[in-house]
Amino acid sequence: MGKPDDTTACVPGLRDLYGESTTLARLKQLDRLDTHCRNFIAHSPFLMMASAGANGALDASPRGDAPGFVAVEDDRSLLIPDRPGNNRLDTLSNLQANPEVGLIFLIPGVDETLRVNGRAELVADSAVLVTLAAQGKLPKSAVRVRVREAFLHCGKALKRSRLWSEDYKVAKGTIPSLGRMIVEQVKPPGVSVEEAEQRVEESYRTRMY
Repeated sequence: MGKPDDTTACVPGLRDLYGESTTLARLKQLDRLDTHCRNFIAHSPFLMMASAGANGALDASPRGDAPGFVAVEDDRSLLIPDRPGNNRLDTLSNLQANPEVGLIFLIPGVDETLRVNGRAELVADSAVLVTLAAQGKLPKSAVRVRVREAFLHCGKALKRSRLWSEDYKVAKGTIPSLGRMIVEQVKPPGVSVEEAEQRVEESYRTRMY
């Protein structure tokens, strides 16, 4: 088990307010992907990736595909395929300027999550990308994360949010379509709500992979 960073010695006064973390909370941090981490990743169809640009500005973006879409190369590295998106390249640009990255893996129906932090590099080697193909298509690139720390996170947040229950699901139409919201937000010249909605649906149909 890797030695945890001294993350508990933070701003004076916070420990007075919150008290000490438990022994398990301090010791659970690993410096590698053990059997349980690997199993969690193999069953996860979704993760959030946090990155920061050269100026320190933060961003978080979702990544998702069939369970096991993230490949574990070894105990200290994993590969995340970059499936087609909106081509803003926020995360990839950030990682070129600042390789530090944070991941949270989720599994539907499981309240606990897996957190992985480390340093990232972009991979465009076709020999690597072919192992990450889906629907017969290779990703244009992948993100290799060199694991610095990995640990399981308790389920309090997901239990409070009842994320996997029916309680907070909203009826279809409660949230407007993506096309409508964007058009009403930015009012792009010459683009109607209907056209924007058609573009989004076309993208979902033809550019998922």
